[in-house]
Amino acid sequence: MTFEQTFVAEDSDKGERLDRFLANRLEQFSRSRLKDLVKNGSVSSEGSVIVSPNHRIMPGDTFTVRIPDPVDAIPKGEDIPLDIVYEDADLIIINKPAGLVVHPAAGNWTGTLVNALIAHCGEDLSGIGGVRRPGIVHRLDKETSGVMVVAKTDRAHQGLARQFASHGRDGRLDRRYAALVWGIPKRQKDTISAALGRHRTQRTRYDVVREGGKQAITHYTTGRKIIGADGTEVAAEVECRLETGRTHQIRVHMAHIGHPLLGDNLYGSGFLSSEKKLQPEAQQAIRQLNRQALHAKSLKIVHPVSAEEMTFESDLPQEFKTILGLGS
Repeated sequence: MTFEQTFVAEDSDKGERLDRFLANRLEQFSRSRLKDLVKNGSVSSEGSVIVSPNHRIMPGDTFTVRIPDPVDAIPKGEDIPLDIVYEDADLIIINKPAGLVVHPAAGNWTGTLVNALIAHCGEDLSGIGGVRRPGIVHRLDKETSGVMVVAKTDRAHQGLARQFASHGRDGRLDRRYAALVWGIPKRQKDTISAALGRHRTQRTRYDVVREGGKQAITHYTTGRKIIGADGTEVAAEVECRLETGRTHQIRVHMAHIGHPLLGDNLYGSGFLSSEKKLQPEAQQAIRQLNRQALHAKSLKIVHPVSAEEMTFESDLPQEFKTILGLGS
């Protein structure tokens, strides 16, 4: 089904671009989505189709916009259980388990979070860019667990994308991760500012680079210490607050300063023998964890529609608690 809306330009609209004129009146759609509608012949004036997004407005002009229903997403919905922390008409907050890929890609076309959300949300997805699919504004690595937000509508996607693009510098967004790292960082609090890029020879890895990388900033605070079998401090819990969100950022940054994550075979392979220093219960917990010890524990956002400040938290996995000696 297609619905139509008609708008009449006022004196204050004189000289404005058509796509901007429409964006000011159809706030539930992104400007890029409205550009596509114009280019595809969905906007007419006085019976004539206009296909130029930069068509200039004159007072009294009348424009009719035909907006088709969102088309079904190419990924298919799959009945995959979700741990839902919060949900409303515009967004959904989930507690992602380790092992779940966020977005379909080569080697993982099914069984992803996107497949699960398409099935769960169904008709509630109003269409991101005209396609009935969830709006992914940030991702967690496959083996990273914890809280993340996904947009269900185009307007929510726009608002959340702006928050993540500002990297928390305007105070709206705050992301914090719990990481278990080998050794005890020299400073209780510090900031790692080191650009990241692809490893020169191992394309699945990232590395700190001097040229050609992307800016990456991680603020960390050292917390509880992990006591080894001999009574010495062998590892620590570190809270990481992201100012940027690069692939593998925390894993690479902590390895860069000599404190790779427990269980991280990609960036901390040289510390595998250190597991023997842990107490027996912690050693078993690492084997059960079977991944890097990284968990997205909290997320603060400003709701992209209601403007309400919202904070969501995810409890530490049981394996983390066992390694830290916290019990169940």
